Amino acid sequence: MLDKPLRLPCGAVLKNRIAKAAMSDDLGDGRGAPTDAQQQLYGLWAGGGAAMSLVGEVQIAPWAPENYGNLVVEPLSAPERFRALSDAATINDSHFWAQLGHAGALAVPVSGPAKAPSALDVSGIHAVEMTATEVRALPAAYAKAALNARSVGFTGVEIHAAHGFLLNQFLSPLFNRRNDDWGGSHERRARLLLDIIASVRTAVGPGFPVAVKINATDQLAGGIEETEALDLVKMLDETDIDLIDISGGAYFPGAAAASDGTKAGPYFLDFARSARARTGKPLMTAGGFKKRAEAEEALLSGAVDMIGLARALALDPRLPDKWMRKSGDETVFPRFSSTPPGGVTAWYTQRLRQLGTHGTADEGGSVEDALIQVNRRKAANALLWQDHFRPGL
Repeated sequence: MLDKPLRLPCGAVLKNRIAKAAMSDDLGDGRGAPTDAQQQLYGLWAGGGAAMSLVGEVQIAPWAPENYGNLVVEPLSAPERFRALSDAATINDSHFWAQLGHAGALAVPVSGPAKAPSALDVSGIHAVEMTATEVRALPAAYAKAALNARSVGFTGVEIHAAHGFLLNQFLSPLFNRRNDDWGGSHERRARLLLDIIASVRTAVGPGFPVAVKINATDQLAGGIEETEALDLVKMLDETDIDLIDISGGAYFPGAAAASDGTKAGPYFLDFARSARARTGKPLMTAGGFKKRAEAEEALLSGAVDMIGLARALALDPRLPDKWMRKSGDETVFPRFSSTPPGGVTAWYTQRLRQLGTHGTADEGGSVEDALIQVNRRKAANALLWQDHFRPGL
């Protein structure tokens, strides 16, 4: 089943059922453009057998990045470097999709306060409410970003509406307290996402893959829970998207991360089974897949159509090929003696950097050392980003 191709509603074909799920790899050059390390890393994943790789956190504009190591596709600088990246990532008949995002209240500082559906000032996160004019401009901004991505060789896009970033904030009753056309009922809170989908589809045409990533749950009291998420799935079924990517959690204080939980096995399969009854769109989920048998069972059950692997492919970029060959090889996940906040994510981020820089990775240092390296790089990239994108340049 893993090696069976998947034909998407737009007509594009994914050669098998394994995708490299989106991760924020922190490998951009600090000015929104790709690096040689990124090119090598995505070439490894394409060569390793993944049917599709998603680049996490590709920004639709430079004013609300999740990280200063993100890519930016509007404005599109260094198109030749983007083209080199997409050339490397599409070897071996692999697809290469850009996950289009806007961090909203979670944006790292660039120029002025962060923008969100509603004003927010909690636990060090400060944001001002977006004006109606700013909201109305978003569908066109996503459409332009999608067109730019297609122009430099991306073979699809994913609209990021999960993990506590801007579109998830609009969907969530916890963060969206507007009383205009984009707030109040679930239908009005979903309006912006649906308008963005329609604008992106019109821009890229009928034959280009467009996916959406949503939360099964925000894992925050007062946020999106399963019932409302399933209602959203039903709305998405009536759009022209090609795939619904199911995830969960939000990068807000107090929100539990699914990857740090105690649940054994894939995290969101139960939700996917419920979603299957509400949509005929292809479904994908990532999180918790550590064994080939788990992936096969999820596909054979009909709960999902694609399996997303993230940290597993940071440990072994050739895992899809091994699973296709039924080699018996499985990934051994590390155990950490300490897990300070952000430490495990930083450790995997450092491993991605090793793979991109050297083509291989060692056993890795401590999570504390990884945090130091990641924070040092963030500080350096912040200066580059703010200088490059500050108003007036």
